Formats: sequence, C-alpha cells, structure tokens
Amino acid sequence: QVQLVESGGGLVQAGGSLRLSCGASGRTMRAYAMGWFRQAPGKEREFVARITWSGGSTYYADSVKGRFTISSEYAKNTVYLQMNSLKPEDTAVYYCARQGVAGADFGSWGQGTQVTVSS
Repeated sequence: QVQLVESGGGLVQAGGSLRLSCGASGRTMRAYAMGWFRQAPGKEREFVARITWSGGSTYYADSVKGRFTISSEYAKNTVYLQMNSLKPEDTAVYYCARQGVAGADFGSWGQGTQVTVSS
C-alpha cells in the first residue's frame, strides 16, 4: 500500500509563492500519473494539476494555469507543485494522489497540507 505525504503548506500573503512536495512511504508511488487537488472550506475537492511519470506531460485547471507548475523528480520519487502569484481564493487543503493507469480514478490520497493566502 502506497501512502503519500504532502508538505510545504503555510500562510502567505497574496502575490506570494509556496512550493508543495509529495513523497511516498511504503512501495514506490510510480504509476501512470500524479495529481494535485484542493478542497476549500464548504466546497468539493477540485482538480489542480497532473503530471505523467513517463514523458512529464502536464495538465492544469484553468484557475491555476500560468501561475502553478507541477513537476516530478524521478530519483527522489517526489512530485512538486510550485505556486506563484497566489490569490486568497487559492486557500484550501492541498492533496496529492496517484493515478495507476490512464483513465483510472486517482487514489492513495495523502493527508493534505493547508495553504492559506491572506489578502
């Protein structure tokens, strides 16, 4: 069983930056793709970004395109989310998850890391 662990969250002013990391304990988390999601208070969890392990193909939600960058470091079995030009509406708990094969649901959710952006 793969367990994912997110880190790097915190409190930042609007316009600032944070970098989130997602590592794995247990078996390797390498799969088809890794994704970042977020859930704001009172809202449903939403997709943020995805990267495939093979080829590094990326895909972003429109709300973060041009501001966030997802990347992976194969040797460290780690995925990152660089978040720039943060806005108060980016405030949420951020989760990483694993997609075993193309088209499958994401799973192996981490515990999340809180990101709070003050205005």
